[in-house]
Amino acid sequence: MMEKPELVVITGMSGAGKTVAMRAFEDLNYFTTDNLPADMLPAYWDLLLHKPEQMNAAVVIDLRSEQLFTDLKPVIQKMEDTNEDQAYQLRILFLEADDEELVARYKETRRHHPLSLGSGTLDDIEHEREILAGIKRLATDVVNTSKFGPRELRKYILAHYGDAKAQANLFKVQVMSFGFKYGAPLDADLVIDVRFLDNPYYDIHLRDLTGLDQPVADYVWKSDGADEFYQKEADVLKWALPRYKSEGRSTLTIAFGCTGGQHRSVAFAHRLAQDLALNGQVSEYHRDLTRRKDNGVRV
Repeated sequence: MMEKPELVVITGMSGAGKTVAMRAFEDLNYFTTDNLPADMLPAYWDLLLHKPEQMNAAVVIDLRSEQLFTDLKPVIQKMEDTNEDQAYQLRILFLEADDEELVARYKETRRHHPLSLGSGTLDDIEHEREILAGIKRLATDVVNTSKFGPRELRKYILAHYGDAKAQANLFKVQVMSFGFKYGAPLDADLVIDVRFLDNPYYDIHLRDLTGLDQPVADYVWKSDGADEFYQKEADVLKWALPRYKSEGRSTLTIAFGCTGGQHRSVAFAHRLAQDLALNGQVSEYHRDLTRRKDNGVRV
């Protein structure tokens, strides 16, 4: 159980990266809400705070509705004053960027500023800074994203927020098997074809078993080149996984395919999942393991 639940209010300049930040908090298993009216914040947090399982939350409150936003500063101050027993952590993440960068981002996206005073984007930005000055002074974390791309901002959020458990679960690997005759999985990041190996299907004693059964696994690993191929693939994947993680990915799906997805691919996926499970969050999925039996088809 977490020490204290945390409420992060994400605010700041329009175009500074609040949407990217919210998605990063989602990856940290925060309960996230976008564009919440400021005066609803205390009731919203009180609801989450009294759930049986406490959770962290991140809320975006910005100037898309100027009238509702003006209540944010007194609401924050009241919440801080009434949090006398420190039942939760209240943090304010204020994102900003230089004028030139914000103007460039609006030009790139071809979107108008939410204030749209009619006197140009730069005047809109200056007016927004004036409105946000009070809440910026209350911020616990002010981040200038002028030199941040989405990846760099996400890395910053992941490094500075979230408990140890959430940090450990940031990168997850799914190892799956499938049959090419039923189509390659659309969600696979890496597809490895093992159809060149001897097929246990042609052994009548193994036909109705799967790669999870020891006789089939023994057959696969005794096939010419099977173990050597596995070792080479596993070495490459173990080398690459930390690099996928550092690149900013949160998930990676590795798929082994054979003809029907019952024997060879299952044996490979199961072995790799067991090997990788020693070093991180790994799930194992066999998409077509029982498809032939379920369909009553003899192939």
